[in-house]
Amino acid sequence: MTASQRREQLLAVSRGLFAEKGFEGTSVEEIATRAEVSKPVVYEHFGGKEGVYAVVVDREVQALTAALSGALAEGGHPKVLLERTALALLTYIETSEDGFRILVRDSPVAQATGTFSSLIGDVATQVEHLLAEQFSTRGLDPKVAPIYAQMLVGMVALTGQYWLDARSPRKTEVAAHLVNLAWNGLADMEKRPRLTTTTRR
Repeated sequence: MTASQRREQLLAVSRGLFAEKGFEGTSVEEIATRAEVSKPVVYEHFGGKEGVYAVVVDREVQALTAALSGALAEGGHPKVLLERTALALLTYIETSEDGFRILVRDSPVAQATGTFSSLIGDVATQVEHLLAEQFSTRGLDPKVAPIYAQMLVGMVALTGQYWLDARSPRKTEVAAHLVNLAWNGLADMEKRPRLTTTTRR
């Protein structure tokens, strides 16, 4: 096995273990045992568990970012963009279950970026501009677009986490329900929403 092939083998083994047991539950010894190599081989390629984890997470973030950004970059009607984004996330979950499990688990404290939440924040920033434009067109306040972007993207992301294990209904049906709630909610928004009952504090 070449050095490059060994590195890829170690990454594949580590990816499976991180998805199954999380970062804290996985040890270099387990990675080495499952890959049928000695512990020094893992250290030689990655410097330790943190190094392997960083590469695995980086690859998953890149894959999901590309899928979501691609869905948003194609342009089109906002409802179609919402459909494509929901389907892109669900397709990633369907084809990269281990990768998604790794992303949604708690990351090590030292891992400040490249987490699922930071990725979702980046997507929300892209959505925010699209919403601001639509809000202005419909006579709504574009200044509140950032919070609506967080709500929309968060709704899709949390539904994806639920669907990861449930896998029912079908992917296209889940996407249709997401769009139904999000789009119909956006279509009939009040200009100045108020709570029906409020308690002064």
